[in-house]
Amino acid sequence: MGSHNPVLLKETVDALSVRPGGRYVDGTLGRAGHAKEIIARGGEVLGIDRDEQAIREIGEVAGLTAVRGRHGSLKEIANEKGWNEVDGILLDLGVSSPQLDEAGRGFSFLREGPLDMRMDRSCGLSAADIVNGESAERLEEIFRTLGEEPQARRIAKAVAKERAEKPFETTVELAEFIEKVVGRRNGRHPATRVFQALRMEVNDEIGELGRALEGGLDLLRSGGRFAVITFESLTDRIVKRFFAGHIGRMVSLQQGGERWEGEEPRMKAVTGKVVVASKEEEDLNPRSRSAKLRAAEKE
Repeated sequence: MGSHNPVLLKETVDALSVRPGGRYVDGTLGRAGHAKEIIARGGEVLGIDRDEQAIREIGEVAGLTAVRGRHGSLKEIANEKGWNEVDGILLDLGVSSPQLDEAGRGFSFLREGPLDMRMDRSCGLSAADIVNGESAERLEEIFRTLGEEPQARRIAKAVAKERAEKPFETTVELAEFIEKVVGRRNGRHPATRVFQALRMEVNDEIGELGRALEGGLDLLRSGGRFAVITFESLTDRIVKRFFAGHIGRMVSLQQGGERWEGEEPRMKAVTGKVVVASKEEEDLNPRSRSAKLRAAEKE
């Protein structure tokens, strides 16, 4: 997880079909790896990230305008910059490697740090606020829907009971408690799904994704392309359904002929099947193992 290599770099930028002089929005700028490749192919990039530290560390890059903001507001941010239509949009969802690597951000249970998880540390509830403040029923709902955690109820009840004695403050403290509650089998850490759920809840990731998809499709010109990289099955399903709804399908009519059935504006598939990392990339960058790329073109 520590690698800073941009995931599915060639596949993603290829899917955007970058043209010289084209305008592209990277709604999840991170370390600007994808953005720099788009620029190298002749595109101009408006990069958005809610993490002030990420924006600061990128510095000045020719061809890149970096803005602090949420990707759910990408259409509004682009319009403010005078970009009323664009040639491509990229979203690389989830947590960036630098955020995972810095213990003080509280994203990883592998590093002792405050239970925070806010991508924008200037506002909103932290993971500790949610763990210590929400009802057991609400925690169960968060763990089940956002983390797809099968033992959501058991964990939520145990957390609610434990915090009455002493509030949870650190990542390792919560992770070790969850392991104690559900035990450890082979494979991934038993706290993985709960940490995913808390991160998504803290940062309203599902709401942000929905707004980014709708706003982005409005912003794309005809022939413009939308590429999204996901790391969880939940977000991948949302992207898959969104694209499928706009790609639509031809339905045969009883009286003969056929008609298109779907949502406007229409799109067509670019990637066909979902694109995953090669074995070589997985070996170089373990984070890429769960990455899935989907892309579609606005008609």
